[in-house]
Amino acid sequence: MSPANSQQQTPLLDALRDRTNHPHAPFYAPGHKGGQGISQPLIDLFGAAVFRSDLPELPELDNLFNPESAIAQAQELAAAAFGAQSTRFLANGSTCGIIAAILATCGPGDKIILPRNIHSSAISGLILSGAIPIFVNPEYNPDWDIANSITPEATAAALEQHPDAKAVMMVYPTYHGVCGDLRAIAQITHQYNIPLLVDEAHGAHFNFHPNLPEPALSAGADLTVQSLHKTLGAMTQASMLHVKGDRIDIQKINKALQLVQSTSPSYILLASLDAARQQIALHGKELMAQTLQLAEKARSRISQIPGLSVLEPLNTPGFAALDRTRLTVKVSDLGITGFVADEILHSELAVTAELPMPQHLTFIISLGNTESDIDNLVKACTLLEGRRKKEEGRRKKEDFSHPPLPPSPILPLLSPREAFFFPGETVAADKAVDRLSAELICPYPPGIPVLMPGEIITPAAVDYLQQILAAGGKITGCSDRNLQTLKVVRQ
Repeated sequence: MSPANSQQQTPLLDALRDRTNHPHAPFYAPGHKGGQGISQPLIDLFGAAVFRSDLPELPELDNLFNPESAIAQAQELAAAAFGAQSTRFLANGSTCGIIAAILATCGPGDKIILPRNIHSSAISGLILSGAIPIFVNPEYNPDWDIANSITPEATAAALEQHPDAKAVMMVYPTYHGVCGDLRAIAQITHQYNIPLLVDEAHGAHFNFHPNLPEPALSAGADLTVQSLHKTLGAMTQASMLHVKGDRIDIQKINKALQLVQSTSPSYILLASLDAARQQIALHGKELMAQTLQLAEKARSRISQIPGLSVLEPLNTPGFAALDRTRLTVKVSDLGITGFVADEILHSELAVTAELPMPQHLTFIISLGNTESDIDNLVKACTLLEGRRKKEEGRRKKEDFSHPPLPPSPILPLLSPREAFFFPGETVAADKAVDRLSAELICPYPPGIPVLMPGEIITPAAVDYLQQILAAGGKITGCSDRNLQTLKVVRQ
């Protein structure tokens, strides 16, 4: 059978199951030997069975970096299911896929065009490759404090100024489910005969229902990276990299992945990719229909709660479509921040959001959610509004002003790689203004940098980060977690 006609198969999962159930004396890593050496607290939490499947690269299980049997077959099935020509399994998350995509297309000094709201993993790719970023500002919606996508017009302008760029990268969808006009951007990019790389970490489900946004590969992407653990049924850290067309050298991808993937990948994670692919390939339309139905129920009911509003498709630049399984609820009209709302929901009402931000909360509704989950979410939001009534007059709406970005395209004064390796020094935060950042600092989630190596530190950026901390948000990448000091490039 061809891969397209055999999606019911799970070659890697089957191989792992067979080897797990094969009695033998293990004289190889890992040291716990099929769970015999695992501590009792871990067994109490996870059960004993999972550790029997924690196996290394045994002959029957294939090799991730030179697949010839079970992994090769599983990747072929995945390529067929997701509309790719070639697929690679990722055990180090989408982060390693994004880094590999940059390493495979850009060398030291090569230019790559990418949005300023790119995930921090792309900045890691720039540091490792030595590529020069040409940042394009995404369209910004101040009413919602949400960055949309970059536009075709902005992409075309960047390419006109930098026709020697080696690749374009875009985020599709954003953390909030916003999709830009990828098809138009792909056409513009291909006029320069360079590849379009897509961070599709949050869009692995798009290929399986017509009411979801168009998948990146179908719209013209040359390479896309998807986190199957985010929206489908794989385990955390399990992702895929897909390639389509002839603009990507698959051998360079293979070499790059050897640099950023573990030489001892977890076969439990890899097998979860095989199983998740089978599940969505066979039952995707039904599962996504159920997911969309749940999302619409939540969207409809929450939008009727006074003081709350729900993000809907907007007729604004950079907003071509919305993933309706992604629910963003504005809470700032209640006089509280998303961070405060998140703490109340999580600690007191047993409902946990994916992403709190100053004005809103974002919830991922996926094939794993139930009617009961939606009921609990709606009930919690109703109680949140009720609490606001009790405290009316005691809270004032906080105004968060996102740091202004310079006109794009933006070329940093130092490349991220130069700034990363350049000698640095630690100074007080107020003394760091107008200096070059030596740190990659971002609120997390969503992991979008506010300060990055090689860029000038502005007063607005420092103020914004301090507002995030004061409101209860979390900041990553800074050596001083209280943000009293910053690391800068030594003058």
